Amino acid sequence: MRVAALAFFLLAFVAVAGGVLVAGVLPGDQWLRELMLTHVPAPALDAFKWINYAGNWRVLVPAAPLLLLFPRARRHWWVWLTVIVAAPAFESVLKPVIGRPRPESAAFGFPSGHATAAAAYFGALIYAAGDLRPVARRIVRAAAACLIGLVGLARIVLHAHWPSDVLGGIALGLACATAAALISSPTARSPAGSTSPEPPSPGAPSRTPPVRG
Repeated sequence: MRVAALAFFLLAFVAVAGGVLVAGVLPGDQWLRELMLTHVPAPALDAFKWINYAGNWRVLVPAAPLLLLFPRARRHWWVWLTVIVAAPAFESVLKPVIGRPRPESAAFGFPSGHATAAAAYFGALIYAAGDLRPVARRIVRAAAACLIGLVGLARIVLHAHWPSDVLGGIALGLACATAAALISSPTARSPAGSTSPEPPSPGAPSRTPPVRG
């Protein structure tokens, strides 16, 4: 399942990046951006300025140790801390390679760094929340998914990015988090998915043949 998710996010990123390389501003970028800028009320902009911090790597990298509160993340802490640091690094390397300017600036904008960092961090939280009880797990995962979307929306309504910048960043960040989940998965280190057979139940008959004297 995680392999399929990783393939999906990588293909999504490659598809959007390829489109940006070929076309620059993608069809629908301008329309969707103007739609969001027009329909977001002015009072909400102050809230989006605060939400914007949830995608700032200068906030998320120092916050990475909070993921270690979850046993799933703590067992392979080096993997998750590496991903939180590496995702913004990937984005900064890719920006000049893609070379697409922001909507209101000549600075490179694809992929969005805030969207990449938020998707990597909160994608890690979605994985780590598997240790929680069902109700708490659903709440944490829903909140994490909402924050990824809100950070992406903030980057658009704050005039920082095209929608495709955000989409590419989310795909890249989730690909990083999914790759880390694959590395951390117990089955990833066992070719057969299990290292030993299940022990027999107490009431099961013995399979050892009787010793004939």
